[in-house]
Amino acid sequence: MRIQSCLTHLECPECGATYDSEQVQTYCQAINAGQPCRSPLLARYHLSAVQRTLTPSILASRSPGVWRWAELLPVRDPHWRLTLGEGSTPLLSLPRTAARLGLDNLFLKDEALNPTGSFKARGLVVAVSKALELGVRAFVIPTAGNAGGALAAYCARAGHSGAKVEAHVFMPKDAPRPNIMEVKSSGADLRLVDGLINDAARLAAAEAAQHGWFDVSTFKEPYRVEGKKTMGLELAEQFNWDLPDVIIYPTGGGTGLAGMWKAFDELEQLGWIGSKRPRMVTVQADGCAPIVKAFHEGKERAEVWQNAATLASGLRVPAAFADRLILRAIRASHGTALSVSDDDILRAQDLLARQEGIFSAPEGAATLAALEVLIAKRWVKPEEKIVLYNTGSGLKYI
Repeated sequence: MRIQSCLTHLECPECGATYDSEQVQTYCQAINAGQPCRSPLLARYHLSAVQRTLTPSILASRSPGVWRWAELLPVRDPHWRLTLGEGSTPLLSLPRTAARLGLDNLFLKDEALNPTGSFKARGLVVAVSKALELGVRAFVIPTAGNAGGALAAYCARAGHSGAKVEAHVFMPKDAPRPNIMEVKSSGADLRLVDGLINDAARLAAAEAAQHGWFDVSTFKEPYRVEGKKTMGLELAEQFNWDLPDVIIYPTGGGTGLAGMWKAFDELEQLGWIGSKRPRMVTVQADGCAPIVKAFHEGKERAEVWQNAATLASGLRVPAAFADRLILRAIRASHGTALSVSDDDILRAQDLLARQEGIFSAPEGAATLAALEVLIAKRWVKPEEKIVLYNTGSGLKYI
């Protein structure tokens, strides 16, 4: 059976402007009160049509992977649905850690088992697949590391479709060595940049304008968030359609947090879950915490963080393009935002490996460090269901 996407259009969550999903789109170009909107665009679906072809029991009968949710993803032609086996990652209990912390129900969603060793595979497989369907053949991305590796891998994979695809990756020179090696090994054009990911973004944008490359930066196109939302769809299924009480998520660009929030809304509209939502917790590093600062100052936008520094390269993101979406989701869920030190990240990484056998990325370990702070503040209760997100493998950082 050919599973049809039920995508209808793209919509700006800030001004309500709509865009044709059958044309290549970036972000909102509308002018509001004399100022450009520049909001990320979100995909909208004919959810009543989804209800006619997809139920929890039908879903359970499908093969693993992100494309089992094809009705709720944007790619129409199965020919363009690339895959390296991404998605359907395990939800693991953490019994020893829970006992140490006095908790009853502690879990970790382990995204390290994705292709290329990180959650970036989810977003990039959907973004690249949809762009290929719309005729794009040359891509560019600024990256802290893992997203560049994922783009390179899927552009290489696209060769099986008969398309000749280019990947241009702009990455800080001090990115983890495995990230540099995987981009090179996939045959992508790698440009190493002095500075941080925002410096890489400026150079990537200039080159893209000159050469006509399509920019798949975080939220600069509409579909990476659709791939990332499958983390939330899967989590709901793994908890038998009863969402956990707390989700603790490491936030750089914030695509996953915004994507999960969108997933929960779509599942409620489908009637698969109720109105209950997890309290969403954003975790950043002390040396780069623009969302945390904006949250506690009550602001709708986050200022660019100056002199960003942290060993967790995925958290070294001085500015989030989707800051409004991230902050709105945290507040709507009655969640919070906090930062942790690099020392605490390393300690938590060691504890996860020793007590649970999970060699997490530093970003994933930051969620455990944050949980310890929340317990000390009595922000979480012992009986609550709490989920940590490990976004990648510690092997990517050696």
